[in-house]
Amino acid sequence: MNGTDKVIIVEGTSDKRKIQAIIKEPVEIICTNGTIGLSKMDDLVDRLYGRDVYILVDADTAGEKLRKMFKREFPEARHLYVDRAFTEVENTPFRYLAAILLSAGIDIDTKYIEKDDESGI
Repeated sequence: MNGTDKVIIVEGTSDKRKIQAIIKEPVEIICTNGTIGLSKMDDLVDRLYGRDVYILVDADTAGEKLRKMFKREFPEARHLYVDRAFTEVENTPFRYLAAILLSAGIDIDTKYIEKDDESGI
C-alpha cells in the first residue's frame, strides 16, 4: 500500500494526469488502459480490499462496460460520473472534474473551483 486509503480508478494516463493536477491529498490513481482482464481484476480486488475505491471512467460504451465490471467486483466502490456532453474524463473541464471530486470528499486545489479553467493538459 502507498500510504493512502483512497484509490481512483480511471481508464487512461491522460485521465490520471488531469486528476493528479486537481487533487491536493495523497490518492492512488490506477489506470486500466481501457480494458482489464480477469486476472488483473482479481489482483486489484485483493490489493484494494478495505480501501476507499472510486471509479471515474468515460461516459461511453467502453467506460460503461468497465463500470459494470467494477460494480460486480467492487460493490462498495463509489462511482463518479462525467457528463455525457464531455464523454471522456480527459475532455471534462477542470472545474467540472474538481466539483465531482470535491463532492466525493476528495481534497482538491480550490483554484479549479474559483476560476473557470477550460484548458486541457
